[in-house]
Amino acid sequence: MIKRLIFFLTIVIGAIPEPLMAQVQSDMKKIKGGIYVPLYGLDSSNVIVDDFYLDTYPVTNDEYRNYLLKNPSWRKTEVIQLFADQRYLNKWVNDTTFSHSFKGQSPITSISWFAAKAYCKSQGKRLPSVDEWEYAAMASENEPNAQLDSVFQQFIIEGYETPKTSLKEIGQSSPNYWGIHDLHAMVWEWTSDFNSVLISGESRKDVDTDRKLFCAGGSVNATALMNYAAFMRYAIRGSIKANYCMENMGFRCASDIIK
Repeated sequence: MIKRLIFFLTIVIGAIPEPLMAQVQSDMKKIKGGIYVPLYGLDSSNVIVDDFYLDTYPVTNDEYRNYLLKNPSWRKTEVIQLFADQRYLNKWVNDTTFSHSFKGQSPITSISWFAAKAYCKSQGKRLPSVDEWEYAAMASENEPNAQLDSVFQQFIIEGYETPKTSLKEIGQSSPNYWGIHDLHAMVWEWTSDFNSVLISGESRKDVDTDRKLFCAGGSVNATALMNYAAFMRYAIRGSIKANYCMENMGFRCASDIIK
């Protein structure tokens, strides 16, 4: 309906009202690319991140419910276990009703990687890569790279110490430099290449380099608290499979910038 209205207004009056255009674009923010050093690049190799769009908020219970109404193959009684284990939407009352202990504007959780990927595809989007997610997540409210900001580091650590953050509603915290909310202090989030940080792809014990990627051993040598938090993210992403569903694992979508 909004797209049709925009088309009509463009033809009739030759312009699109700013509030309406803002509504269309409000679900994503443009992230200007750059260079950063990922923690899994143990040789400190720089990674180039191109410009991309990222959802302003994690996908919510309401949004996922609306998706299920149109896509019955991803309902909890219909989904193939190859794509989602028995914990998929395990707190939902039925196929299209989430638990009354949940809020519609809280992030959807207990979602597999396959389900998250399918949702993003249905929106004409995709999951962000690990590098894109980490690049966007290193921004504080005022700086695109706040890795050395002790206040921001403490904020991240406190977020991991707070219980039941998945029950919080989205958008309650301040946006970061890019206008993105809730990258920290809410839920873990799926990425397109979530287990690519592993050398073996399966085991933490195969090689020494692999073991250093995880909190505990690897984080001992971290130079900043934010690095410790990133080690935790890499550890959880690398220790799960694509059909796993967790009560504190959600997602948001990204998209390329068409040039």
